[in-house]
Amino acid sequence: MPGLVVFGRRWAIGSDDFVLPGAFELFVRLVWWIGILALYTVHKGQFNCPGGGLLHSYLLVLLILLASIICALSALVYISMQGTISNPGPRKSLPKLLYTRLLLYLPEFIWAVVGAVWVSDSSVHCEKTVINVIIGTVIASWVIIIFTIIGVVIVFDPLGGKKTFYLTDTVNRNLESSQSGQLLYNVKNTATRVWEKRIRLLCCCIVQDDDHRVAFTSIAELFRTYFSDTDLVPSDIAAGLTLLHQEQDKMESCPKEPEEVLCHSPSSLVADDLDIELENAAHYMLFAAAAYGWPYYIYTNPFTALCKLNGDCCGNRPTDSDTTGSDRHNFHFGSILKITGLQYRDFIHISFHNKIYEIPFFVALDHKKEAIVVAVRGTLSFEDILTDLSADCEDLTLEDVLENGFVHKGITQAANYIYRKLINDGILNQAFTIVPEYKLVIVGHSLGGGTASILAIMLRNSFPTLRCYAFSPPGGLLSKSLADYTKHFIISVIVGKDLVARLSMPNMEDLKRRIVRIVANCNRPKYQILLRGCWYEVFGGDPDNFPTELDGRNHDALTQPLLAEESLMVHRSPSYSALEDESHLNSPPQYPHLYLPGKIIHIVEESSSRKLCSSDIKYTARWSNESVFSSILISPKMITDHMPDVVLKALNSLSQEHGSCISC
Repeated sequence: MPGLVVFGRRWAIGSDDFVLPGAFELFVRLVWWIGILALYTVHKGQFNCPGGGLLHSYLLVLLILLASIICALSALVYISMQGTISNPGPRKSLPKLLYTRLLLYLPEFIWAVVGAVWVSDSSVHCEKTVINVIIGTVIASWVIIIFTIIGVVIVFDPLGGKKTFYLTDTVNRNLESSQSGQLLYNVKNTATRVWEKRIRLLCCCIVQDDDHRVAFTSIAELFRTYFSDTDLVPSDIAAGLTLLHQEQDKMESCPKEPEEVLCHSPSSLVADDLDIELENAAHYMLFAAAAYGWPYYIYTNPFTALCKLNGDCCGNRPTDSDTTGSDRHNFHFGSILKITGLQYRDFIHISFHNKIYEIPFFVALDHKKEAIVVAVRGTLSFEDILTDLSADCEDLTLEDVLENGFVHKGITQAANYIYRKLINDGILNQAFTIVPEYKLVIVGHSLGGGTASILAIMLRNSFPTLRCYAFSPPGGLLSKSLADYTKHFIISVIVGKDLVARLSMPNMEDLKRRIVRIVANCNRPKYQILLRGCWYEVFGGDPDNFPTELDGRNHDALTQPLLAEESLMVHRSPSYSALEDESHLNSPPQYPHLYLPGKIIHIVEESSSRKLCSSDIKYTARWSNESVFSSILISPKMITDHMPDVVLKALNSLSQEHGSCISC
């Protein structure tokens, strides 16, 4: 619902967000009040000790104060439970109750100070039990006050005083007035600066140069644009995600048409082609995983990795000439050796250098497959995250490529950096001088997969036999023309409901539209949605059938926003414009559609069986296309399916299954 407005500004909390925290505080206050009442009843008439008179007054006033707070909290929780996310009418009296509750913090603070002074008074010699209870009361008061202050800081919206300015021009959008235009411009600049400060704060531990400052501004503008047209609070988004997950699971359990794939034919040619590529992918995924260095090796071998690295790394230190960047204690290189099984002499170049748009990679000789492998590391640092988030589009201009197109800006700059190193520094020339008959293979996972794909496009003309294996690359990477061009030499491998493979600005706009639609039209209170959602995520069961205002509406009607949805939109989202126009050619979308690179192998979980300390998962793989990844799927596995160890496990499982079938 729209953010709560109190003290003349909007806050990042809704009027229906006080149910669960309020109920918890109410429980604590009730237990506290009962305990103090019992103490007062037991010791009534026995406050004859030095300082006992003050103690008697303190407990009596505390009982009255706690009773007042309990009444205020009860009313606050009850009112907050009324209505739905998009219908805050029954909660219109909540701000007054909130003012009352906040006003009670003043006497509580004063009484906490009085209690602290009384406890610290050396002249007081009352019963030890009473003193301990008063100490506990004082501590509890201060803890609640401190947590309340922290909560206020968390829900404070720096733009709360200016958010309403976005409400202008919902109908006619006429900004001919220079005054209103300047006002909107100032609000947008303020919002961008707020996001930029947040990003700088998150990245305060890294050295910041001009590249970082440009990236901060670009990313801040991206976030400002994305979040400026909705009036949702974080709990609304959480409720929307859990509703979408349950709705998605209901749809998956219903009979449906087969997934649209490139080829459903079980012909031996297609099957053999897929099996060969799966075997190659399983082999090269080791190189993509090895690029992560010691973090990946320790993550996959938590009990033995440190002992092995400590014992072996010192004897395998590469010379300074073929290594750039810092590798303290040689842990990165030692881990790469362990994961790939290669020898030191097989490495041509290793770079651990890491800045924004400059990511680590290594070049090695793979004698088993007779290939020169360029392995690019995925996201592992704040600099890498900034590269990921630099999601503006830019043109990729290449010689001898008929159709140039758009690419992800940050990832393209990272690919340019590696391209310059490989070509200008003569790294590839050195490799092909050693093994001229070998082919060139470029691999990477996540950010590394996207970088490897664009790097492969750049190197394709010079190395026509080049192959690229992109594992879980980001979805918003290449325009349609470039994505089609790469189908001849790039293989993308996606596992399950991987979030990153579906990440693109149009998909994020679509997700925002779906969240707004489902939360605006659900007829249940938010606390019920969140409680049921938590139960469903933790314990499973059948998806809840929440009634919505969407029930019974025809398809044409669903392309128009409902009144409840428009109440959550500060101004109409570009996603609605996209829905209204059947043809995207009439009006260009705000965010160009970018796609996954190359031919796509989609690996899905077919069945799983859990044992005491492990789980046995059976996977199946098929050729797929980019339309399957045109929407973000909500699932507990949307993050884990992206992890390199899960991708490697799935590929190894399919490769071993294929090997056992051949032997049979």
